[in-house]
Amino acid sequence: MKNLRLKSARAALDLSQDELAKRCHVSRQTINAIEKGDYNPTINLCVAICKELHKTLDDLFWDPEEEA
Repeated sequence: MKNLRLKSARAALDLSQDELAKRCHVSRQTINAIEKGDYNPTINLCVAICKELHKTLDDLFWDPEEEA
């Protein structure tokens, strides 16, 4: 499932995929794959992304509809 919340939060801070990737010490392709839903990041990467985007894990990576 696409992670549009991540993409939206990144865009709201005017960060490119490349800039976010550099800040999180991963490749741009990794950020792209997460946003496209092709890759499930480790918890450590999720935390790093959240810190850079000033969001919580729930904000970006938890979908209450998937649990239902």
